[in-house]
Amino acid sequence: MENGCGKAKIGPSILNSDLSDLTSECQRMMDSGADYLHLDVMDGQFVPNLTFGHPVVKCLRPKLPNVFLDMHMMVAKPEQWIEGMHDAGADQYTFHFEATDDPKTCIRKIKETGMKAGIGIKPNTPVEVLDPFVDLVDMVLIMTVEPGFGGQKFMADMMPKVRYLREHFSTVDIEVDGGVGPATIQECAEAGANMIVSGNAIMKSDNPRETIQYLRNVVEEAIQKSQLER
Repeated sequence: MENGCGKAKIGPSILNSDLSDLTSECQRMMDSGADYLHLDVMDGQFVPNLTFGHPVVKCLRPKLPNVFLDMHMMVAKPEQWIEGMHDAGADQYTFHFEATDDPKTCIRKIKETGMKAGIGIKPNTPVEVLDPFVDLVDMVLIMTVEPGFGGQKFMADMMPKVRYLREHFSTVDIEVDGGVGPATIQECAEAGANMIVSGNAIMKSDNPRETIQYLRNVVEEAIQKSQLER
């Protein structure tokens, strides 16, 4: 997947798929026009839920050789998982600011493996805490629900965080995750998000290709509008 701000990228969250048939679900998403896949890793500590770890990624990688895998690491002590995810074939490692005492070292260790680095914050964390790290990462994730469970209601009051980042760091990729779909994409796009994670809205859609295209169109229109206004 190309990096560089200004490009709309849609990443289905595969946690909402049929996990017993994960490879074909992932392929179905890519065939429907997805730009990347968003994989939620939960350890039962940082968040109260438990999903999958690097063995699943290692199984998926040879079946999906050219697919960009964005790992959303909702885990305590994210430093411990970096090597395993890299060895399994992950492309981007997104950890939570709240999960480590030393974000800078975590970013450095991710970059040393060759993976792209992302940093995310929960809804209760002020966006300004990210200021020292934005220039060091490839992507910033703003959670628009409390991390740990799918199917929550989109938190529109997170949009000022996205706006703040876009105004202060115009070239960074900004990802939103949680309750994002056709009904909420306009707010995300207008605030400045360009990487869109969507779970149920895409996975449960009767026509995922149409849904992905709609999300992309809204984001691209917002990007074009902001470029004209500059």
